[in-house]
Amino acid sequence: MQKPKRVLLLYISVLSGHHRAAMAIEKALLSLNPETQVFSINSFHYTNPILEKVINRTYNGIIKRTPEVWEYLYDNPKVVKNTQALKEMMHRYNSTKMKALIADFKPDIVVCTQAFPCGLIADYKVTFAPNLSLVGVLTDFYPHSYWVYEAVDKYIVASNDAKARLLANGILEDKIHVFGIPIDTRFEKTHNKRAICRKMGLDSHKKTVLIMGGSGGLGPIKKVVAALDKINLDIQIIIVAGTNDRLVTYFKKRMQRFSKKITAIGYAHNIDELMEISDIIVTKPGGLTVSEALAKSTPIMIINPIPGQESKNTEFLLKEGAAVKAVNEAEAAILVESLCRAPVKLEAMKQASTRIGRSDSAINIAKMLLEL
Repeated sequence: MQKPKRVLLLYISVLSGHHRAAMAIEKALLSLNPETQVFSINSFHYTNPILEKVINRTYNGIIKRTPEVWEYLYDNPKVVKNTQALKEMMHRYNSTKMKALIADFKPDIVVCTQAFPCGLIADYKVTFAPNLSLVGVLTDFYPHSYWVYEAVDKYIVASNDAKARLLANGILEDKIHVFGIPIDTRFEKTHNKRAICRKMGLDSHKKTVLIMGGSGGLGPIKKVVAALDKINLDIQIIIVAGTNDRLVTYFKKRMQRFSKKITAIGYAHNIDELMEISDIIVTKPGGLTVSEALAKSTPIMIINPIPGQESKNTEFLLKEGAAVKAVNEAEAAILVESLCRAPVKLEAMKQASTRIGRSDSAINIAKMLLEL
């Protein structure tokens, strides 16, 4: 009898899509074979917690104050080339702890849901463990250059467009699998809309707009809600603020000032239910959030995408007809009203979401890992 697989899952940042993707894969693996040995770890924090804080603070600062700088840096061939030596130095510096972890856990497969640990393990593999299986799982719709390593055995991508870009970067076709971005298996289940609305004190006959700003509740959510409150349409609004407790408090203190029904919650563990009862989701286009919405066939309205990965996700979704984009909160309100009055357009967006959505992504990835 074959011994259970040992799978090492590497991501960065606990409050991130990379982590949610890793958790989705772990859950799928254990559902297929409960004896699978899975160890999931925040690789950046494990190898260098101080540098993790510095990089996170720097990244967040650039995104908030000078997003055009990040747009220039993101997947810029000159930047990629000029930072090659720095990247290799960081990999060597962090390899000591990673080598100890691999020696202790003895994984059959290492699965990375972010490019940094994928590159680290790729270089480690070349030097120390050529027979180690390495799988890169991309959590956005556009694979940037920091994902490209010959030592990666398999790539999981979200679309044929992503596959084509990897092929253009020299990755062999038999290494690339279009399974989608891994999301929790609960997104495969359907729910009773009336029961969910009743549980949340909502009207199942009204149009429902779900507003999200990622795990940190970022973006112009207050302004979007204020603009939506003025439209000439009887809608209800759900706000998911993530870890932004101040945002929840802000809305709860002002509920009586709004003409529309407002429900504000923090970190939600029933996003699958909320997306299923919603007619439109207004959100930043993070890879995981978008993939969850696609799995639920929920039309997407994008506002304030982060330059780089989120802008590329936006391009893909607009091209496929699964989303519309608002340049500001006023336009978001206008688009919501026009979509709610245009059932044919909403239905076309739902069908586009159904076409490109992959609710079974995590299960298919887990099956492949167990067969490797």
